[in-house]
Amino acid sequence: MSFNSFGRLLRFSTWGESHGPALGAVLDGCPPGIALDEEFIQPFMDARKPGTSRYTTQRKEADLVRIMSGVFEGKTTGTPISLIIENTDQRSKDYSDIAQKYRPGHADYAYDQKYGFRDYRGGGRSSARETAARVAAGAVARKIIDGVTITAYVCELGGDSIDRAKFDAGLIDQNPFFCPDAAAAERWAEKVDAARKAGSSLGAIVECVATGVPAGWGAPVYAKMDSELAAAMMSINATKGVEIGDGFAAARLSGEDNADAMRPGADGKTEFMTNHAGGTAGGISTGQPIVCRVAFKPTSSILTPVDTVTRDGEAAQIVTKGRHDPCVGIRGTPVVAAMMALVLADQKLLHQGQCG
Repeated sequence: MSFNSFGRLLRFSTWGESHGPALGAVLDGCPPGIALDEEFIQPFMDARKPGTSRYTTQRKEADLVRIMSGVFEGKTTGTPISLIIENTDQRSKDYSDIAQKYRPGHADYAYDQKYGFRDYRGGGRSSARETAARVAAGAVARKIIDGVTITAYVCELGGDSIDRAKFDAGLIDQNPFFCPDAAAAERWAEKVDAARKAGSSLGAIVECVATGVPAGWGAPVYAKMDSELAAAMMSINATKGVEIGDGFAAARLSGEDNADAMRPGADGKTEFMTNHAGGTAGGISTGQPIVCRVAFKPTSSILTPVDTVTRDGEAAQIVTKGRHDPCVGIRGTPVVAAMMALVLADQKLLHQGQCG
C-alpha cells in the first residue's frame, strides 16, 4: 500500500508529482468558522518556493496556492479544504539521461523495486517539490493553533554551526539561509557557493521551536507528542534524523543534569529551570517551548560523477543534470515549521476531544 495521508483528527493528504501539471493537499477535520483566504497562506509558500536566491534551485515557480473547497465567504466550513499549486516551470527533458540509470542516494532504485517502474522526472513523489503542499496545509493548521508561535531556522550547514551566543531571531528572515547568526550566514554563503560550483551539495540541521503551547497536549504511549513530531519530520524527503529537546546529547548527561527541575512560580504556575526534554514529558506538552531538530542529508542530485547501475543491472556512472538545491535543508526550513503546525493542531483537537 501507499500512504499519502498524515494526522488523526486533523488529517491531510498530499497529491501530485514534481513534473505533473499540479500538486496539492486535501485537509480534513479543520473546525468551521475560522477566517481563511489565499492571502494568508501565500507568505508561507513564498518562504519555501524555489529560485529566491542563487543558493537554491533555479527552478522558477510562483507557487501560487488556490483554495478549491472548504471555505465560504472567507470562513472554513468544516468540510475538506482542497489546496492546489500549479507546476509552471518543469523541464522534464533534463532527466532523459537518467531514465535507465539509478541516482545513488535518491529513491529511484527503491521505487522501481516496489512498483516495477518509476517517474524519473525529478523523482515524482520522492521530489522535494511534494513539500509545497505540506506548507500550504501547514498554513491552515496555524489558524487552528492561534496563539502558538512557531520559529524554524537552520542551526548547522555543512558541519558549521551557529554561535548560540549570537542568536538573533530578527535575522532569520533577513538572509537566504534562515540563519539567526549573521557571521554564520556569511560563512554559509561561501560554503554553498563552493559546493554549487563544484557540482556537489551539503547537508543541514533545522531547529524548530514552538512557544505558547499549553500543558496537556499530546497523549501517552502511542500518540505521544514526541512520536508524532518524529514521524512528521521523518516523512519529509531528505530527512535522516530527528531530535526532541537535547536529543542524543541527553544520553551523555547525568540524571541530575538532565532533570528539568521545577519550582513554584507566579500566580500558582509551575516554572521549569531548564528544558532538556524539549517541552514534553510522557508524550504530553509541559507548557515549555517544544523544541525539535531535523537533519537533512546533502542533496542526492549532483553533477559529480557517481558509480551506479542501470535498470538492466549494468555498471554505469551518473551525473544528474537539471536545477537542484545545493543544500535542500535551506528550503526544508519552512517545511519543518509546517509539519510542526500540523502536528500541534492535530494534538490540540485530540486533547479537546477527550478533555474538553
